[in-house]
Amino acid sequence: MIDLDITDGLAEVTLNVPKKLNSLDADGLAALDAAFREAEDAGVRALLLRGEGRAFCAGRDISQVDGATDDGTAFLRDVVTPVLKTIAAFPAPTFAAAHGAALGIGLGLLVATDVVYVADGAQFGSPFAALGAALDSGGHALFFERLGAHRALDLIYTGELMSGADAVAAGLFSRALPDDELLDFSRDKARRAASGATQAFLASKRMIAQLRDERVGLWASVEAENVAQGELGRTADYAEGFRAFQEKRRPTFTGR
Repeated sequence: MIDLDITDGLAEVTLNVPKKLNSLDADGLAALDAAFREAEDAGVRALLLRGEGRAFCAGRDISQVDGATDDGTAFLRDVVTPVLKTIAAFPAPTFAAAHGAALGIGLGLLVATDVVYVADGAQFGSPFAALGAALDSGGHALFFERLGAHRALDLIYTGELMSGADAVAAGLFSRALPDDELLDFSRDKARRAASGATQAFLASKRMIAQLRDERVGLWASVEAENVAQGELGRTADYAEGFRAFQEKRRPTFTGR
């Protein structure tokens, strides 16, 4: 259901239930969490999340869920949110390659990922109007912050979906690629990050999270940069980067 491959410091986590468009139930989410934790224990320096088949992730697998007795709060709070937090806190750069449908939990997986590349033909939005349910897994925060209140509620009320190309043009995600180029492009960028200055990347990841979650102002962010630069100055990669620049060669970073 969840595949993990680790090569040269890069972990590739694959949602592999193509017959269900990679929709996830509690067991699938637990397996996904375990894959991220295994990759962390292995000390990888970057991670790529993707889906097998026609879709990235169509959301929660509700094929066996009784809507009359389902406790949505418990499922989201106790099962889904901890996995999203595991992904967001991963101690290395994370990338996602999203094609086809990325809805509900699938959208939440992207919200929790550092860098999201999408296929031109991917689909994003809130199909929950047809279920009598609400958008979840961070979807409201993503749509409001990037699209504004009017467009966010337009997507929610109508249930209409945005294409990958439109989503990137609107500022939702990082870049849009032709469907047949997405995976190779994403793997290349993730591999490059896996050979990069990991500690510097993590410093930026922490500062972006602070801006997003704590809404710090300009000068607080500048001070965080000041402190981070001093701390990075004591790393091996910082010294290597300066030496490489002075010697006019490419740096060889070790992530330390």
